[in-house]
Amino acid sequence: MSDLIKYFREKQLKESSETIMSARCPYCSMQCSMDLIEERIIKRNRFKAKPNKQDPTSEGRLCMKGLFAHQHAINSERLKTPVINIDGEFVSIPWELAFEVIADRFTELQQEHGQDAVGVYGGGSLTNEEAYLLGKFARVGLKTKYIDYNGRFCMSAAASAAVAVFGMDRGLTNELTEIADAKVIILAGTNIADCQPTIMPYFRKAKKNGAFIIAIDPRETGTTKLADLHLKIKPGMDANLAIAMLKVIVDEGYVDTEFIATRTKGFADVMQDLELVDLELLEAETGIPLEDIKTAARAYGQSETGMIFTARGVEQHATGHQTVRQFLNLVLATGKIGKYACGYGAITGQGNGQGGREHGQKADQLPGYRSLDNPEHRRYIADVWGIEESELPQKGVSAYEMLEKIDKEEIKSLFVMGSNPVVSSPNALMVERAMKKLDFLVVVDMYISETAKMADIILPCTSYLEDEGTMTNLEGRVVYRAAERKRSGDVKHDWEILAALAKELGKEKYFTYGKAEDIFNELRLASQGGVADYYGMTYKRIKEKGLFWPCPEETHVGTKRLFEESFSTTDEKAMFTNVRYQFPKEKVSEKFPLMLTTGRVMEHYLTGVQTRRSQELVTRSSEPYLEIHPETAEKFHITEGKLIRIESARGTAVMKCKLSAGIRPDTLFAPFHWGDLQSINRVTSPALDPTCRMPEFKICAVNIKPVKPIKPQTTEKEVVFSGGH
Repeated sequence: MSDLIKYFREKQLKESSETIMSARCPYCSMQCSMDLIEERIIKRNRFKAKPNKQDPTSEGRLCMKGLFAHQHAINSERLKTPVINIDGEFVSIPWELAFEVIADRFTELQQEHGQDAVGVYGGGSLTNEEAYLLGKFARVGLKTKYIDYNGRFCMSAAASAAVAVFGMDRGLTNELTEIADAKVIILAGTNIADCQPTIMPYFRKAKKNGAFIIAIDPRETGTTKLADLHLKIKPGMDANLAIAMLKVIVDEGYVDTEFIATRTKGFADVMQDLELVDLELLEAETGIPLEDIKTAARAYGQSETGMIFTARGVEQHATGHQTVRQFLNLVLATGKIGKYACGYGAITGQGNGQGGREHGQKADQLPGYRSLDNPEHRRYIADVWGIEESELPQKGVSAYEMLEKIDKEEIKSLFVMGSNPVVSSPNALMVERAMKKLDFLVVVDMYISETAKMADIILPCTSYLEDEGTMTNLEGRVVYRAAERKRSGDVKHDWEILAALAKELGKEKYFTYGKAEDIFNELRLASQGGVADYYGMTYKRIKEKGLFWPCPEETHVGTKRLFEESFSTTDEKAMFTNVRYQFPKEKVSEKFPLMLTTGRVMEHYLTGVQTRRSQELVTRSSEPYLEIHPETAEKFHITEGKLIRIESARGTAVMKCKLSAGIRPDTLFAPFHWGDLQSINRVTSPALDPTCRMPEFKICAVNIKPVKPIKPQTTEKEVVFSGGH
C-alpha cells in the first residue's frame, strides 16, 4: 500500500508545476501590485494572490477584490473569439471578417450621414496607452468629434473644479504617506472602507497619531466608524455645509491672511458673500446641528496641518463642480496646501480614472490635458500625429449627451470599449431604448455584458493578466502593469484591435505599433509641455516604483507634492469661488416622498461585469439591496428581506430590503453593480452639471412599495376540475 501511495505522490509531483506572475489589481485607483501564484496539480489549476510588500502605495496590502481578481480572468464565460449577431444569436467569426464588417459599416454610415455619425465610448479602466490610442482612433481613424467615456460619471466634477481653482487636476496633491501626519482630515462623501479598502491604514495611522477625523455622509459606513465626528448630512447639501464651515472659519479668525494675500485671488468677493450667509438656515438645510458644524470648522481652521478628501458622494450631483469648489475654498482660506500633510485629494474611483482622463478620451481634451478649443494645443497634437490641424475634429459632447444624441438618432453607430453604459448611465431605460435605435453597435469586452447583449459585433479582449501597459493611480503616480499570463483563446489587446481597425479603414500609417511601449513613447511626446507631462518617463524608470507626473525630463524625479511655490494658473494664483447655496435639481413630493442615493459595496466594482464573474465575490455579495431606516420601513409597510419596488419619474427597479438604523430616515441607499431589473440606474436622475456635465446620480426623488406576489391565474376549466375533486 505504501508503494502505491509513493507512486501517486511521485506522479503528482511530476505532473505539478508552479508559475509566479507579477500582476496589478484591475479594480480601484490604488492599483495594488501582487504576485499571482498559479499552481498546476495534475489537471487542476489553483491560484493564490500574494501582495507585494515593496509597493509604495499599497504597502503590501490587498483587499478581497484584489485577492480574487484572477477568478474573472479565468472564468469559462469569457469570450474567446469575435461574435456577430445573426437573427438574435451570437455566432463566432474570424477576426479578419469582423474587422472588415466593422470598417465597411462605419464607412457606409459616415458616407451617408457624415463623419460624426459614429461615436466612440471609452472607459476609465483602460491602460494609459489604450486610453490615448482610443482618442487618437476616434479623431484620426474615424475623424469623429463624438468621443467620451465613463470617467465622465466618476471624476469630472472634481477635475473641473481643480482646474478652475488650481489650474491643474491631479487626484491627490500629495503622496498618501503624508496623511499620517495630518492633524485634521475631512472625508466628504467618500466611503473608502468599501471602495478603496487598502487606503484605510493611512487614515488609521493618522488617527493613532492624534488626527481628528470628520466624515460627511448621510449613512453610517465602515469609514464613518473611524471618524471622531460624523456629520450625517441630507443628500445634496454638501456645498451648503462647506459654506457654513467657511463662515465659521472667517468669523472666528482662522484664515491664513498671508497665504490668501500672496497666493490667491477673489477672497474679497467671498468675504462679501459670507455677510449674507445665515448659519441657522444652513443648519436646517443640511440637517446638521450648528454646534457640530462649528466643531468641524474650528478643528480644521485651528489645525496647523490638515487635508480634505472628496469622492462621488460630493461630486455626483448636478451641482458637483460648485460643491467641490466650496470645499476648496476651505483649503485656500486656511492655506492648507502646497506643504507637508496639507492638501486636497479627489479619491479616484476607477483603476485608471486619473490617467484615463489625461490623454484624450474626454470630448474636449487632447493628450497631456491639452484642450481641443486651443489652436496651439491642436497644432501641437496634429504635428505629433502627422496630420493637418484642420483635420482634427472639434470637441463633442459628454457621455450622457452622446447617449441622448443616439436616442435622437443623430449618432447612428457606436464603438464601446471598456464600458457598460446600459447599466452605468443614469436614466438607464432611456439608454437601453437609445441603443436599440443604433444602426450598428460594436462592443469590445471580455464578456457579454448588458450592453454587449445589444451589439451587432462583440470583439473579445485580453484581461489585466495578459495586457501590458501603464496606469496612473489616485496619487498621480504612473505605474507599470506586467502581462505574464498567456492569452485566453483567440483574443486581442485593446490597442491591437484599434490598430487593426485603423488599418482596415485605410489609416494604417498612423497606427504602426509593435508593442504597448511604442504607444507609450508616442504618448510621452504628445504630453510633452502639457499640464500632464509624462515626457520624462520611460518603461524602465516606471517599472521601479512608478513616477509622479508632471515629469518633464528623463532626469526629473517626478513631482510628489503639487503647488509648493505656485499654482498652475496663468498668474500662478489659486482662485477663490463665490459663495452660492447649492440645491438638488429634484425635490421630494407627495408622489415621490423619499430621497435615494447610490454607491458601492466592497465586493464589487463598477457595473459588476467582472466581479459578478468571481465566485468568491458573488458568494459574499450575490445581489443588491435597498438600505432603509426601520422607522421609514414601518411607515411604508416594508419588512427586512422583502422585495421592494423603487419608483422614480424615470423608471422602476426591484431589490430586497435591508433595514439599517445607520441611515437617515429621509434617505434610501442602493448599490449600482447589477443590471436589468436590479439596476438602480433605471431610476436615477440625468440632470447634468452645467460645467462638467456630471449627472446627478447621488440624489433623486423616489417612492417605494412592497412587491406583492402574483397569484397564478386559473382558467374556467381548471376551476371546474378542482371543484370536481
